[in-house]
Amino acid sequence: MSKTVLSIGQCSADHASISRLLQTKFQAFIKTADSIDEAVKHAHNSSIDLILVNRIFDLTGEEGLNFIRDHLAGPAKLIPVILISNYADAQESAVALGARRGFGKAALNSPETEKILREFLS
Repeated sequence: MSKTVLSIGQCSADHASISRLLQTKFQAFIKTADSIDEAVKHAHNSSIDLILVNRIFDLTGEEGLNFIRDHLAGPAKLIPVILISNYADAQESAVALGARRGFGKAALNSPETEKILREFLS
């Protein structure tokens, strides 16, 4: 059975790359959200297996760490969340908030990224 991933705040080029990886390697279904409000609606009203959050949302400029903090304090907190960022300090901040260790876009096609995703999508 296919898993569903909610991808939040990605630009169209990054969304395409992330979607290609998720569909090719894991046959995952991808939902998107451009804002925190839209993401919260998806997380509360859908069957989501994993949430991927951009560090800074492309269309709104909202910060992914704010979504992570609020998500992990809310009713949908059991859905695992990963920050997508090349910045180690942002990754550390996300983990400190309770997110799982994520990856950067520069490492999108690395074996380590596939290993991280496999934990949630296999």
